[in-house]
Amino acid sequence: MLIDYKSSGVNLDAADDSLNRIKALVKSARTPQVLGDVGLFAGAFRLPADQKKHPVLLASTDGVGTKLKVAFLAQKYDTVGEDLVNHCVNDLLANGADPLFFLDYYGCGKLNPSVQEEVVKGLVRACKANGIALLGGETAEMPGFYQEGEFDLVGTIIGWADKEDLILGKDIQPGDAVLGLPSVGLHTNGYSLARKALLEKAGLKLDQLIPELGCTLGEELLKVHPSYLNAARSIRKKVKIKGIAHITGGGIEGNLSRVLPEDCRMKIKYGSWPLPPIFDLIGKLGPVEPEEMRRVFNMGVGMALVVTKEDAEKLVGREFEGWKVLEVGKLERK
Repeated sequence: MLIDYKSSGVNLDAADDSLNRIKALVKSARTPQVLGDVGLFAGAFRLPADQKKHPVLLASTDGVGTKLKVAFLAQKYDTVGEDLVNHCVNDLLANGADPLFFLDYYGCGKLNPSVQEEVVKGLVRACKANGIALLGGETAEMPGFYQEGEFDLVGTIIGWADKEDLILGKDIQPGDAVLGLPSVGLHTNGYSLARKALLEKAGLKLDQLIPELGCTLGEELLKVHPSYLNAARSIRKKVKIKGIAHITGGGIEGNLSRVLPEDCRMKIKYGSWPLPPIFDLIGKLGPVEPEEMRRVFNMGVGMALVVTKEDAEKLVGREFEGWKVLEVGKLERK
């Protein structure tokens, strides 16, 4: 009996269907710098006309992590693409770069065109919001490699900056202030611990209304990881930002330490800013020790900024593009 690709688990018809579904979406996320059509072997991007004096390209790759498990359980797929793009934009932002274009990888065991279409809708929405192009991507159907009904989602972002505008932490010194932009919740980190505490140990359901949260657990856990691009741009027009840390896995201290010089140590004023209720819920129901919570989660700070003490006084309490600047801590000499 003859066999074919479909009988081995790879459905080329589904791949064609998926491409037809997402082609118009991807085209809608083009910028004037994109050359060529969707489906070429490589994406072509012409650098913007406003050439920088000493241009430097920056790149970052990341994934959504086990937040995808929540999306699978909720069968809601149109937000994880936004999470991915915004997360990558923030990583570039931490070094002072403007994003240019984004590429995604979508891997699955059995391709479901309607599910992938929902994922791409989120990618496109975030690319448009950040003013970047969805330049291309890869779809891989690999039978037996992923669990049924599941997929992986990874993205790569390319940005640029003038060499003189890079934020590398070189000028950070003891006495500087640590400020923050608020988080909206877990963002895209700590979901393995959150799922264990809330779903496995506490037995909560995603469609369950949680009074402390003011919404269902699923709605809370799938809140979109925000982009801080416009807020940071506005702040940079007012003061010099010496260092930026995108608060992801590792918490405030774990990520901020990546940009600090060896002679600095941080003193974080935990409890001095509003804490999204999801963190109290995880800590209580786990239960999870406060020290472990701080190691794993962002604890209400999505992005940390290092500025001089004088500049901090100009910023704390002010809103930039809807984000109120928090006082998070200070730097001391070791």
